[in-house]
Amino acid sequence: MDYHGLLNLSVELGCQLMESGAEIYRVEDSVLRLMRAYGAQDAQIFAIPGCITVSVSAENGEPVTRLCRVDAHNTDLDHLELCNALCRQLCEQTPPVEQARRQLADLRRRRPRFHPIAVMLGYFLIGAFFTPFFGGGLMDALCGGLCGLAIYVANRWLAPLAGPNMFFRTLLSAAVSSLAAQLLVYAGVGQHVDTITIGALMILVPGVSLTTAMREVMAGDLVSGVSHTAESILTATAIALGTGAAMFLGGLL
Repeated sequence: MDYHGLLNLSVELGCQLMESGAEIYRVEDSVLRLMRAYGAQDAQIFAIPGCITVSVSAENGEPVTRLCRVDAHNTDLDHLELCNALCRQLCEQTPPVEQARRQLADLRRRRPRFHPIAVMLGYFLIGAFFTPFFGGGLMDALCGGLCGLAIYVANRWLAPLAGPNMFFRTLLSAAVSSLAAQLLVYAGVGQHVDTITIGALMILVPGVSLTTAMREVMAGDLVSGVSHTAESILTATAIALGTGAAMFLGGLL
């Protein structure tokens, strides 16, 4: 058995699952099923947010281990489903390891990339449709959509100035959105600055992360659950600080 190739295949699958926003128990279960399907019955998998470790005993009894760090993660349900489908296919058919690795590499290369205009439209529609939900009118909905576009601009061009730290990126995006809402109301386009601000900020609310944290706590993955909970709390704090700072600055101006 090509233990090194099998380890590389399993770790790559786990990394792609984690990058797509999969829960930790899903990552560990998928990698374990894949290893056992290829005959590695004594495989051991340990994953936490941002890192996955896979170990197996070779024919001579020596342990072979591979560790991989996952620097970025997002929520991509389409790619997550494709990874799950490929994992089930590999477990049923068990093709040669090199062929399976090529299939997994093709899956990463075929990962869809949305056009910036489509992404901008998504930001606009989220802000525009959440604003009436909180009591805003038609013009407030338009302003909420424009504030959503301001968040997109902050994420695309301004947030890299804050580095990879998600806390400061979220803080900057919230501040830009709040300032945009105040400017639109001051210009007479919108009417309720609080409604517009809340509607646009729903783009940044970590709902998926908090839901994942609760599911992982119930599944017994306390380290991952606490980590995602802390991430959600920090994100909410960044939203509050960025919005508060922008409102204070707008009041001074």
